[in-house]
Amino acid sequence: MSPEAVEALFTRGDGSYLFARWGRPIAPVVFGVAEETLATVKGAAEAVVALAGHQMAETDPELGANLMVFFFRDWAELPQVPNLDRLVPDLGPLVERLQAAGANQYRFFRFDEGGGIKAAFVFVRMDDELAQLPAEAIALNQMVQVILLWSDRAFTDQSPLARTPEGTLVLRPEIAGVIRAGYDPVMPVMARDPAHALRLAARVGGVQ
Repeated sequence: MSPEAVEALFTRGDGSYLFARWGRPIAPVVFGVAEETLATVKGAAEAVVALAGHQMAETDPELGANLMVFFFRDWAELPQVPNLDRLVPDLGPLVERLQAAGANQYRFFRFDEGGGIKAAFVFVRMDDELAQLPAEAIALNQMVQVILLWSDRAFTDQSPLARTPEGTLVLRPEIAGVIRAGYDPVMPVMARDPAHALRLAARVGGVQ
């Protein structure tokens, strides 16, 4: 990938550059799915975390679970989740905005003192569009989008996923390369300087 293409993945709608990765092992919990789908979601998490060279954990010492994934049918269900408003600020107004926009997914991140991701909340409203997709596609897509703090525009035009000629669902090689490069131990946990994209791009070329 060119440095410009990598930079675009972390350049937000307001023009600012912001990269962040997880600064602690990921301890996921999933709500609102059947047992077989739960295995699919956790399998996707394990695959993406392994790709990054990061770690998973049974629990987070501070938060218990630090990656919470919610599947539901209606945004109105979220305010009814006990104590969720303590974890996600302004939950009521947020739900109203998401309802008005007809959104089917939303991700909210919390950060540690060093700017690394310390918690993420993934909300997936299973509308007619998502209901037509395989569970593995939804799960893998969400895990890819939560392993790094991508731009809010990163995947609006093209999914991070693709299918092989045999029909196997995979992560696009260039996106996999960016994830691996972003978790290189010599790279910072958080960066706001666009020059960071040059270092990422150089490593993407080296790890593919």
